[in-house]
Amino acid sequence: MKMKKILRQVALTIGVVGMLGSVAMAAEAPGAEGEQAPVSSLVKKDAIKLINIAGEQRMLSQRIAKDYLYIGKHVAANKAKKQLEVSLKAFKANQAKLAEMINDPEIKNLLEFVNLSFDELQGIVQKPFSLDNAQLVLDLSESMLEGSQYVVDSLKQLANVKESQIVARSGKQRMLAQRIAKYYIAYQAGIKDKNTVDQMKEAVQEFSENHKILMENKDNTATINQKLAQVDKLWKIVYKFYLNIEKGGLPFIVYTSTDDITKKMEEITKLYIALYNK
Repeated sequence: MKMKKILRQVALTIGVVGMLGSVAMAAEAPGAEGEQAPVSSLVKKDAIKLINIAGEQRMLSQRIAKDYLYIGKHVAANKAKKQLEVSLKAFKANQAKLAEMINDPEIKNLLEFVNLSFDELQGIVQKPFSLDNAQLVLDLSESMLEGSQYVVDSLKQLANVKESQIVARSGKQRMLAQRIAKYYIAYQAGIKDKNTVDQMKEAVQEFSENHKILMENKDNTATINQKLAQVDKLWKIVYKFYLNIEKGGLPFIVYTSTDDITKKMEEITKLYIALYNK
């Protein structure tokens, strides 16, 4: 089992680093002594970039489902319709980028599976709202999330540096915010099972844990700390609304606050990428 894991990691390394072949050859050429460090830096830089793209796919998978449910419930419907259109286009474009930059067969095969789920999801969200369609949308968004998470985890293994862990964690906060809103509105829309409540509450708990880790990261710049403090101030108020999922009654506040958190975490993730790409 351990050997299989090592072989898969080697294959992934070859796949992603393959596009850097010309740079590596230059580093090995006569007179290029001492130039190996920039090549390693470039590998790390590309891995972090890919982690962010795959990480954004996690968020979009949840936001697409959330917007379909909000449209169906006639809450923030106009905003949700516009956001849904943007999210569908962004997810498709990101998938194309990942397929172009990753050559590992196992990862590419998984990306194809995610594409199949996305194509089905894209067809359903264009249809009128129904509870059956809503459940299908939830299920497909989970498949897309799981596939995108697998890509992120594989790339984190490749990078094998603290920086990639921080970027992935910060990026995941975007997804968790949208996931909270997805399950909150799913419950209000009529999918009132234990799983809906449990998934939403687990997302709240994971967001809190990740936020604490990010706040304590010693590499944070003053700007990152300032923006995390803004998230912290908002989170301390709104997370209590989310946990009251069974009581409900605040779908618009949940929509706007989770979107605000997602936007702030997007800014913070970009700052982390800039910090670790130096």
